[in-house]
Amino acid sequence: MKGYHISKHSSFYTIGLSYLKADAEVRGKFSLDPVAIDRILMLAKAQGIDGLLVTSTCNRTEIHGFAQHPFQLIKLLCDNTTGSVEEFQEVAYVYKNNEAISHLFRVGTGLDSQILGDFEIISQIKQSFGRSKKFGIANPFIERLCNSVIQASKRIKNETEISSGATSVAFASVRYIMENVADVSEKNILLFGTGKIGRNTCENLIKHTKNNHITLINRTKDKAEKIAGKFNLLVKDYGDLQTEIRNTDVLIVATGAQSPTISKELIYTKKPLLILDLSIPKNVSDNVTELENVSLVHLDHLSQITDENLEKRKRFIPEAEEIIEEVKHDFIQWLETRKFAPVIKALKLKLKTMKDEEMDYQSKKLNDFNEEHADVISNRIIQKITKQFANHLKDEDVDADSSLELIQKVFQLEIETP
Repeated sequence: MKGYHISKHSSFYTIGLSYLKADAEVRGKFSLDPVAIDRILMLAKAQGIDGLLVTSTCNRTEIHGFAQHPFQLIKLLCDNTTGSVEEFQEVAYVYKNNEAISHLFRVGTGLDSQILGDFEIISQIKQSFGRSKKFGIANPFIERLCNSVIQASKRIKNETEISSGATSVAFASVRYIMENVADVSEKNILLFGTGKIGRNTCENLIKHTKNNHITLINRTKDKAEKIAGKFNLLVKDYGDLQTEIRNTDVLIVATGAQSPTISKELIYTKKPLLILDLSIPKNVSDNVTELENVSLVHLDHLSQITDENLEKRKRFIPEAEEIIEEVKHDFIQWLETRKFAPVIKALKLKLKTMKDEEMDYQSKKLNDFNEEHADVISNRIIQKITKQFANHLKDEDVDADSSLELIQKVFQLEIETP
């Protein structure tokens, strides 16, 4: 990225790990909650990193940013999670410049998701960008790249059928319940945790199971009550969790905690209990499987379940990739214009100086000189001249570097260094 005038660092990197090589336990070690993300952004800014985006979802954790070396970003991640550098290196990937740009496009459009066509990631990218902007570490490159990925995602969703069928963990979990629990509409279902995945799961449960025996529990009760009010569901206090587990047939856990919130010590039930853990890190301890009547399913297993719509969605991958290439091409073209932005700015300033000098001369020489009209006309001419130069430099058949050098020489421009 050297010469694009977007960062004092010459390279843009993506470092991260995903479901492709890291299992749920390893991903849990590197997962980041909002507080940890904010801390990374503050530390990065203090270290002189001038463009950063941090994303952490149930199936991946990634840092995208400008740095002297990718290890700067790797260290930021490892210092703020429970994972070590050695563990990271075993499952990690590092992309640089164009590869990093292409990777973010594939992630943001659901092509690299654990469930093909899962568009929940795009809202995470929007939130991540908002955080970066709040901390003043979202430079024009990061902003333009995020907007381009959002645009590509929107077009793919509207112009293809890649998101048809089960395209989220929330839906996959409900589908699993419907296929594995007899008389599901009559069963007691307890949803513990009402964050985004919990809310989506709740909506899917009501829509597809026709079950009105759903109870919500959340550490912050008012959050659960907002969702319950919308669907006329029952809400219980966090202190009632153990009692409610005893009465339930299906327990869905989506608490987003950094350590297990459910263990075998909480479970005293004589009837079969199905537990679905939709959290990263795992929020249900593996020791629950020591209980004879308890079955545990984690989201990694849910994501591997193929459905009849998957093959249909796969057929739209080429269309999606074509859209990505179109939007990415526009982004790269914008990026190329950054190369000559300082020269065009300096040229505009030089022409304005020449105009001001001429205006001053003519106002003293001519008695009826209309300064206001002359100012409007000359500014329009300056705009047209600079636009002509910019269009010339954008031409793919033009040697932009030679042209920039010539423009600087002819107009004796002083270029501001970023």
